[in-house]
Amino acid sequence: MPRPNKPKKKRKSSATSSLNFSGGPGALPQEVLEQASEAVLRAPGTNQSILGISHRSDYFKAILQEAEKIFRELLDIPADYHVLQLQGGSSLQFSMIPMLLLRGKGNAAEYLKTGYWSAKSIPEARLEGAVRVLYDGEGTGYTRLPEEGELVYDPQAAYFHYVSNETVEGLQFHYLPGLKEVKRVCDMSSDFLSRPFDIKDFCLVYAHAQKNLGPAGLTLVILKDELLKDAPNNLHSMLDYRNHAAMGSIYNTPPVYSIYVTLLIARWLRDEVGGLKKMAVLNEKKAKALYALIDRHPEFFRGHAAKKDRSQMNAVFRLPTPELDKAFLEESIAAGFYGLEGHRSLGGLRASIYNAVTEEDVNRLMEFMEGFRKKHSK
Repeated sequence: MPRPNKPKKKRKSSATSSLNFSGGPGALPQEVLEQASEAVLRAPGTNQSILGISHRSDYFKAILQEAEKIFRELLDIPADYHVLQLQGGSSLQFSMIPMLLLRGKGNAAEYLKTGYWSAKSIPEARLEGAVRVLYDGEGTGYTRLPEEGELVYDPQAAYFHYVSNETVEGLQFHYLPGLKEVKRVCDMSSDFLSRPFDIKDFCLVYAHAQKNLGPAGLTLVILKDELLKDAPNNLHSMLDYRNHAAMGSIYNTPPVYSIYVTLLIARWLRDEVGGLKKMAVLNEKKAKALYALIDRHPEFFRGHAAKKDRSQMNAVFRLPTPELDKAFLEESIAAGFYGLEGHRSLGGLRASIYNAVTEEDVNRLMEFMEGFRKKHSK
């Protein structure tokens, strides 16, 4: 079967989903949407839909291999790290990680409880062993992250786990927590590929798709090879990273279409954006502009997160009354915006400005926000 060559660029259509500000599924680049939709009818180099391509075919193996190759290029991932393209979302990783690193160990794992998603990871870990919560932001409504000097680590901890970007509350770490001598594990689901980071600072990083990585269905796990050498022998086969590594991410039937679209995203980041450093500059510029508008009118746009901890991916805010929040959502939908409602656990409003959300999209949102403020201010 032919290899999945890069699709030829086509003139952009008038239809667009670029006004998607949802926390997930997030926006995808317009050219990726066009290439993906074409592949549903006919995958590049074939006369068959990508939906009918066998996961055991050479064609799909080439997709997996190219995606891994580009991820390694973008993040400078060394050869002693596995890149696994799995399923189950971050929620399954909440269990697989402590099964690997905590089961049967005498030392406690250390966790940061900084928001909705990190809070969900802790009960799963406690099923496998002792867990020490170094910081708990629930009492203050998850409005800030711990200061660097606020955390007291145990150098003998089994591992250290944190979430780099709390999607619900709009909090993002802008420093690297943890100790060098302790295995550092990070859930990067909502800011993965938005900025560079040194993978050598981590023993395991994971990120589910539907933010910057691609459509729902894929979970990327990057882990150091040495972790697998001490893996327990009483793991269920589907929950054992060794099986997925040995089978090249095809231990069972993988989400072929999701992985294909993720390959298109990886190509876009490398070839169109020019890499993660350039992506980070664009993301910083978008976030800076949006937060500047919020800060100009603090009596109307009331940010949730402490300024120093604000996320460049998810801007979370409220208006003076719940009635105005509701009106904002109704009018934003009528104006062509999608996904600006806050998470069900928090309410309010949230503008998620992931990689594929353009500066033009953010400017259009800001124009709407300014117009809404002028219309509804007393």
